[in-house]
Amino acid sequence: MAGDPYGDERLVELYDLDNPGGDDHAYYRALADGLGAHKILDLGCGTGLLTRSLVAPGRAVVGIDPSRTMIGHARRRPGAEAVSWVEGDARVVAPTGDVDLVVSSGNTVMHVGDLAFVLRRLAAALRPGGVISFDSRNPAARVWEGWTRVATYDERGTPAGHLREWLELIEVAPDGRVVFDAHNVVPDGRDAVYRNTLYFRTVDAITGDLPAAGFDDITVRGGWHDEPLSRESRVMVFRAVARCGAGAVG
Repeated sequence: MAGDPYGDERLVELYDLDNPGGDDHAYYRALADGLGAHKILDLGCGTGLLTRSLVAPGRAVVGIDPSRTMIGHARRRPGAEAVSWVEGDARVVAPTGDVDLVVSSGNTVMHVGDLAFVLRRLAAALRPGGVISFDSRNPAARVWEGWTRVATYDERGTPAGHLREWLELIEVAPDGRVVFDAHNVVPDGRDAVYRNTLYFRTVDAITGDLPAAGFDDITVRGGWHDEPLSRESRVMVFRAVARCGAGAVG
């Protein structure tokens, strides 16, 4: 999660337009309400669209993101004063052992190189019996095969002006690491190119890391409405419970 792929304020303004809240946000809100969560940590909160919607009376919500531009934008949005915003990655997560729910939406965990380390940090923040939930793209769907200029090129009018954009696949590694460039040609002709690295981990790899980090009662679904996971599932939705004594970090 290092770096700031949204360092251009003009593109950050477009983020919520391109990534509106939907079934995924409704799932995380329902999970928080069903658990009666009093303290929630949103890792990789971005512009805070989901984070701010988790706010409720008597509930403490913390949003963490490594992008200074993203977190700065989040702090300026309506309702932002009800959230505690922290710039950083999993290393800033304190091992308080009192968090009821950790969420990480929008495939955030796919940006993480050392997922085992991140899961250990989050386990240390959760109380025994606290819940973690996150999503990741299903590698079986092989979505990266469509990340070409021909397949993804688009032009549109935006609040930031006329924008030309496309994706360009750079590398697909045997370990599931996929590198691609996101091109954004802004009105002055400058091409803001952001290199992205995503880790397409298998369900077995992720469910193997969770117990080692201190989680039990692991469930994996293939969608936001409790669909069973299959090869055709575009997303994998994980949920697990922190076991007693999971507070060790490293």
